[in-house]
Amino acid sequence: MPAAAPSTPGLLDLLATMASNLVKVTTTKAPIGQTPRQAIWTLNKATLYRYTPMVPAEQRHPVPLLLVFALMNKSSIMDLRPGNSFVEYMLQKGYDLYLLDWGTPGPEDSQTSLGDYALEYLPRAIRKLKTVSGSETFNLLGWCIGAMLATLYASLRPTEGLKSLVLLTAPLDFTEKEKIPFASMASAEHFDLDRVLQANGNMPAGLIDYGAKMLKPVENFVGSYSRLFDNLDNDKIVDSWHAMNTWVSDAIPLAGAAFRQFIVDFYRGNKLVKGSLVIRGEKVDLGQLRASVLDVIGEDDQITPPCQSENILEKLGSSDKQILRVPGGHIGIMAGSAAAKGTWPKVEAWLAQRSS
Repeated sequence: MPAAAPSTPGLLDLLATMASNLVKVTTTKAPIGQTPRQAIWTLNKATLYRYTPMVPAEQRHPVPLLLVFALMNKSSIMDLRPGNSFVEYMLQKGYDLYLLDWGTPGPEDSQTSLGDYALEYLPRAIRKLKTVSGSETFNLLGWCIGAMLATLYASLRPTEGLKSLVLLTAPLDFTEKEKIPFASMASAEHFDLDRVLQANGNMPAGLIDYGAKMLKPVENFVGSYSRLFDNLDNDKIVDSWHAMNTWVSDAIPLAGAAFRQFIVDFYRGNKLVKGSLVIRGEKVDLGQLRASVLDVIGEDDQITPPCQSENILEKLGSSDKQILRVPGGHIGIMAGSAAAKGTWPKVEAWLAQRSS
């Protein structure tokens, strides 16, 4: 016999839930980045946060962990929402956890360079971390451009206490340009860098966001919203979508000088791998990097394909280095629904062995 039609009250409740969820995602921002923390240091727009520990002092790892995200997105992706937060997960595992948030550059920051971030902001934040934690050694986890800046710092300042370095989707090697979707967009033939920066000072957030979405236009402009509408009656799926969409929609500009270096020295020149990169007058030698390294690669990453970091380990001076390949894309490997059971435990297990 055919299934009975839903009762009128049940149908009305379903429609009310769907309508409420639709209003919520179209008129509000989701609360993200909610884990308690304290600002302990600032420089210009950058802020160093220390998260409130979740376990007693005697159960914590003695080596503190510093998180560094990219320059053109909010670091709240590390702490998306309760139950789906890498920050929360690591605190529960007993880490003394810190986050360096770069902030939002204004027109006055257009001359801020990669060297400023890697050799001014990062070292000064680390000095504060050491003072607060009481530890002369620390571990560092960098994601996307945060991983690139962490690599520059680790190579140029190998004796300042860095014990272990986790690189997540690191854009370091631009040798195989035909495999890097952004490489064509960034070429001199297709992108007038001078014109964009002369007009805007900084690289506008909207242009960066549009370029990223055009790597998968159907998925980003149609598929994501289609899945939302198909699941408007499911509060859990809607809340997850709402949090991620809030983060994606809140991109920030990239300081002009830093963006110029990223395009000219990395995308076009591949200077880091070639050994010709100079940052603030100092030549970057990857062979000087001594910290233990975990290189985490997203097998389906379109923004930073595997070829951009899978061969980098052979150039590093570290004697303890490992590649971790995980299924997923640039953001999904750390913030997707499978991250808590896939990527996070593997990263944490590696760090735990190097945090005493």
